[in-house]
Amino acid sequence: MPQFNASYIGPRGDLVALLPASCRALLDVGCATGALGAGLKEQRPGARVVGIEVDPAMAAEAENRLDRTIVGDVESWDEVGAALAGDRFDCIVCGDVLEHLRDPWTTLDRLVTLLEPGGYVLLSLPNIGHSDQFVNTFLRKRWAYRERGIHDRTHLRFFARRNVTDLVSQAGLELVELRRTYRLIERPHGLNRFARFAAVPGLRDLLTFQFLVLARRPG
Repeated sequence: MPQFNASYIGPRGDLVALLPASCRALLDVGCATGALGAGLKEQRPGARVVGIEVDPAMAAEAENRLDRTIVGDVESWDEVGAALAGDRFDCIVCGDVLEHLRDPWTTLDRLVTLLEPGGYVLLSLPNIGHSDQFVNTFLRKRWAYRERGIHDRTHLRFFARRNVTDLVSQAGLELVELRRTYRLIERPHGLNRFARFAAVPGLRDLLTFQFLVLARRPG
């Protein structure tokens, strides 16, 4: 099996835990090797999962796990939209995807057109308002380019809390739930298990590593 960035190939139990029980037809945008969809299909027999993945090697792995995998860039909508023509979903997942796109706002608008009325969008987005941003930019006077995390060097767009809620509302979606993943230290570290105890009002945004968002298309 090819060596993939571990940040992008996990089953994402944190996202699946937010997925309403009614969801049975799911579009996983940036599905990587299909781990999320495979886990969902195991938990919910009869569920249908379609994946979109830009990396051909990852898509080849996902093809063995999902009902269908489309190899392509979700921002190349002429091709991806044509491949999905006539298909509809009751949930669309973008797990750590939108921050890698040139225009995540337009992309989300287009994806919502594939959603059944009353269907859901499930997002995870890193929080650029984490304290690590302040430490690096204002104290260390540098932008912390990294291979993963908030400062992943492949990120093109950045979201703080209000950007996340604006993103949802401009797509015509209703915010259902906003959860947070807390970290004291940006990278994985044993101390992070104490972060949720320190996340009191006033510090909550500074300790939020990632936003998990469930939104609903009215209908």
